[in-house]
Amino acid sequence: MASINRVVLVGNLTRDPELRQTPNGKSVCTLGLAVNERYKNEAGEWVEKPNYFDIVVWGAQGENCERYLNKGRQVAIDGRLSYRSWEAQDGSKRSKVEVVANTVQFLGSREGGGAPVAAGSASGLTPDTSDFDQPSASDDDIPF
Repeated sequence: MASINRVVLVGNLTRDPELRQTPNGKSVCTLGLAVNERYKNEAGEWVEKPNYFDIVVWGAQGENCERYLNKGRQVAIDGRLSYRSWEAQDGSKRSKVEVVANTVQFLGSREGGGAPVAAGSASGLTPDTSDFDQPSASDDDIPF
């Protein structure tokens, strides 16, 4: 039986990205992401409930996140869930589920404007909105 582990999230950063280096020199950036869930309560009123996710971005893409993103910026994450566990300094067992990003799409604009930036692009400066800004078809576009 096949397994699928894929997560797509669009939300806002809850803190500035934090970049670290592993002992062997690989860059790893951690992000906090808030994604709102919207639903109607028993009274029929719309309610927004935030969901918070920890995101891990590796390599040059993580370096671009640290360089160009800041708290409040909207991003789209395409990645996978990863479970890890460890023993804390006090001897207690800890565990966590994180999203390991395959791609991070910068949405919105930084102060001063500008096009969205794909963090996974070669320079980190090439706009790539193909997955998120699809034009909608109107009746005039239908050939029959």
